[in-house]
Amino acid sequence: MKRFIQINNLPIRYKLISHFLIISIIPIICLGLLINWTVERVLEEQVNENTLQLISKVNETFEFYINNMQSITYYIDFNEEVQNFFNLEEVDRNTSQINEYEIQRYLRNFTTLSPEVAGIVVVNNNGDYVSNEFYAPSTRDLTEETWYQEAVDNKGIFKILGQPESRSLSSLVNYKNDEVVSVVRAVVNPYTQEVQGVILIDLKLRVIAETLVDVRLGKTGYLMVVDNDNQNIYQPDDPLIEDIPKEWFEGANAGTFSKRVKSQKLQFIFQQSSFANWTTVGVFPAEETILEMREIQFYLIVFVFIIMLFGIPISYFLSNSISKPITQLMSFMRKAEGGELDVRYKEKRDDEIGLLGRSFNKMLIQINQLIRLTERHERQKREAEFRSLQANINPHFLYNTLDTIQWMARKRKADDVAEVVESLAKLFRIGLSKGRDKITLAEEIEHIESYLKIQNTRYREKLKYTIDADEGIRSLYVLKFILQPIVENAIYHGIKERRGIGHIILTAQEKEKQLSIVIQDDGVGMSETQLQEIRHILSEAVGRTENQDRVETKDKKSYGMLNVQARIKLAFGEGYGIYMDSKKNVGTRVEILLPILVDDLVKGDET
Repeated sequence: MKRFIQINNLPIRYKLISHFLIISIIPIICLGLLINWTVERVLEEQVNENTLQLISKVNETFEFYINNMQSITYYIDFNEEVQNFFNLEEVDRNTSQINEYEIQRYLRNFTTLSPEVAGIVVVNNNGDYVSNEFYAPSTRDLTEETWYQEAVDNKGIFKILGQPESRSLSSLVNYKNDEVVSVVRAVVNPYTQEVQGVILIDLKLRVIAETLVDVRLGKTGYLMVVDNDNQNIYQPDDPLIEDIPKEWFEGANAGTFSKRVKSQKLQFIFQQSSFANWTTVGVFPAEETILEMREIQFYLIVFVFIIMLFGIPISYFLSNSISKPITQLMSFMRKAEGGELDVRYKEKRDDEIGLLGRSFNKMLIQINQLIRLTERHERQKREAEFRSLQANINPHFLYNTLDTIQWMARKRKADDVAEVVESLAKLFRIGLSKGRDKITLAEEIEHIESYLKIQNTRYREKLKYTIDADEGIRSLYVLKFILQPIVENAIYHGIKERRGIGHIILTAQEKEKQLSIVIQDDGVGMSETQLQEIRHILSEAVGRTENQDRVETKDKKSYGMLNVQARIKLAFGEGYGIYMDSKKNVGTRVEILLPILVDDLVKGDET
């Protein structure tokens, strides 16, 4: 979580660069690795498959030659002279020399027509033999040879012996043992199932070499052939490995495996011939398995390098084109935060940053307007307070003087005069309020009660009043001098103009989380035109306070309420103030809505 917060704190330029790199270069690198792995696997499979197909073709060639050798044994067996040779008895040996020449000439036909045949020898069960290329010591009985016994044991089935070893036959051409491969088949009497003799043929390995010599696997790879006993039938000069252990093939007829030989990793692909029991093996260094892969890897690396070469500068350019105007806008915001409200975002662009810059400019304009409006309201508030204080006409002096008059009236037993003077003194004492702008509702009610007592003394029985305020809200704070102008209007413009006794009812209560003070009279009231005019004046109270002298001269009736309305609006906002209702010859109702203040020192107050 802490690391994530640190990443969030990085500049947006670095975040954008990282973002462009992540969505461009990293996927390309991953794609390159995926392509490299896929192509390597596919090419390796294709190479293995192609090599196996090549080995299959080579095995088919081997099988053709071996099958041809088998066919030759049957051709020889079916020859009448050869049949007579196999059935020759001991007493007829002297006369058999006449047929040997014919048999030799017959055998030479095969060596002439099939150049892969190195030599043929036919041996009967008496140890006599006829050959076109071979000869044996007269003292040696060929029926005791290992190859003869293997042919007899195979009971007429064609068998590949491999390279000859320790046999008594010698070739006129003097072929070496590693230059030929021997195959044998016993001739069996079909009626008695007795072995009549054996036919041995040597196959030249040169034909196998000619098949394999031009086959190359990679640069240094080659094909080799081993027999069923894992003896090398054919192997090129300078092989990568001399002998392949039989256990490496794990008893399988075909497959692939790799081994490390002399610090070099070699790849082996093999397949066994079903007819000859020979296994053809492809051997090549593992690093040469797919030379094309290196070229593909080279192009992939070059491609990724080019992407990075151009991708990183492009990522930087794109991120800078986005982050630079944001950084510039952030710089303007810091200047505005420091008080420089005349800065402006001037770059012309229609994207989100341009919209944000224009919104920033509008915000600064509105802030400047609000600051000027606040300064004007504050000035109006101070002017209203000054006019309110000015109207008290030196309250300290009046209060002290009235207190002296009250003391003198009581000394001379003039109680009615003393009561009026006491009320007037209270009026000025509460008005002074030690210089405070806000007083409790109880003090404001006491102030209006003193005022009503004075007016009641003047109007005698013509004025009656009632004050009803819940005890729970008397401790709340209100602006001072807000009730006296309203009550004064009710007396002079309502009660005074009517006939008979007039009533003023003052109620205070908490309503919908606001303090509601209602002054209601049953005076002459106002017409609808007069009411609308007063309401219009009250709605523009804040603006009109700048021209109070002109308003006072024009309409003294609205001056007091206009002053109260302006003070409330400036102090608490547009949600509070004076609301009026009136009907002609019925009366007037004035409601003052104020916030709930439990202390006179509220936030933002400067009193």
